[in-house]
Amino acid sequence: MKLKRHVQVLASEQEVLDGVRVRLIAPREQKRFDDLLVRQHYLKDATLVGERLCYVAEYADRWLALLAWSAAAYHLKDRDEWIGWTEEQRRRRLGWVANNSRFLILDDAHYPNLASRVMRLCLARLSVDWQERWGHGLLAAESFVDGQLFRGTSYAVSGWTQLGTTEGWGRHRQDFYVRHDRPKQLWVRELRAGARELLRAEQLPPQWAALEASVVPRCAYGVAALARMMEYFRRVKDWREVAKRYPCASLLAVVLCATLCGVMRGQRDLAAFAQGLTQAQRRVLRFRKDRRTGKYPAPKETTFFRLLTNVDPRELEQVLLDCQAHVLGPPTEEDRLIAYDGKALNSASGIELASGFSVATGRWMGTEAVAAGSNEIPAIQRLLARTDLTGQTAVMDALNTQQETARQVVQDCGGDYVLTVKGNQKGIGETLGQLWNGAHSAFSPYTHDVGSGAAHGAE
Repeated sequence: MKLKRHVQVLASEQEVLDGVRVRLIAPREQKRFDDLLVRQHYLKDATLVGERLCYVAEYADRWLALLAWSAAAYHLKDRDEWIGWTEEQRRRRLGWVANNSRFLILDDAHYPNLASRVMRLCLARLSVDWQERWGHGLLAAESFVDGQLFRGTSYAVSGWTQLGTTEGWGRHRQDFYVRHDRPKQLWVRELRAGARELLRAEQLPPQWAALEASVVPRCAYGVAALARMMEYFRRVKDWREVAKRYPCASLLAVVLCATLCGVMRGQRDLAAFAQGLTQAQRRVLRFRKDRRTGKYPAPKETTFFRLLTNVDPRELEQVLLDCQAHVLGPPTEEDRLIAYDGKALNSASGIELASGFSVATGRWMGTEAVAAGSNEIPAIQRLLARTDLTGQTAVMDALNTQQETARQVVQDCGGDYVLTVKGNQKGIGETLGQLWNGAHSAFSPYTHDVGSGAAHGAE
């Protein structure tokens, strides 16, 4: 609110303070809201970034004040120190912070104490409204105040804390900042008790943990890293005769980057992740520029669906294994124990994959899809058929304690095995007992360390 001389509150003014109400504007009122901001707000701009809500404070159908809330700033040193979160936490939880990007007391409504009353009423409902509109609540709020024009009194008396001043940059678009050389005061406020503890918590309560898991991560890699990722995939054949807007190598680089950033739920989240790429990132990925807008559009969900449906899985697997070897180097002594197992992607998809991973380091050894109506046994056998296990030991659960699997590991792959035997596998259990009690020579020397509950390389 603007600097004004204190005026004694008259009875009519007190009635306004007692009767003022704050509500969300209706869609048909957006133009009126924006026009008032452009005419009367000192910024002369009604542009909002990201998720947003617009409120009007009114008394007897008369508009008195306007409040607009939008996405929080990406980087604010003082705010981030106030919260105490890590870079990764900030990236995943920034959506739980909103920015009071516009606050305007209309020219004919400068009643004493109106600004603080309106702010208090708005804060009381903000998180609930955000939940209903955007599917998640809010934990904290921030705002910038131009100290050359305003004191920030309404923020101070409403429980906000001034942290310092900005460095003179303003968010102009979703991923673009411009310098305005007019530093502003930074004010922050928790919207519930313990909000900062939640924002920086290593382990979140179930409600907030589920919400965080639903947030599509943003790309954490710069243009140089994205360019290197794209180079890995040039060997993968493009299934299209002519690559149009998005080269196959570029799309696969986005998939790899998204996976490394935690995107796990298919083409819809891949498209949302790609939408978060900056124009510079899209340019280095060689997306084709739209001549009409001069910008690089992001691939849609259907593009990723066609990619995942048509790309050759064996070619892709080999490139990813080579990429892993380039990053991690050749296998070491720590990678001697390889676990093979099948896992369903989720209960709804019906898709199950069999994969091999180093128990100690997590090094990936390849993946094979489980055929519909089958189980992981033949899938793991197909995976073993293209795997070299020289100097390594394959570990599997009781389902895979099969003669053919054991033979394949030893004779075809050049490795050893540790296969689990359960109590309900009576035939195998009796055979092992007879061999153990009758002649220890039937087992390899390592059996003494493994124990009698497993078969180890015995043929």
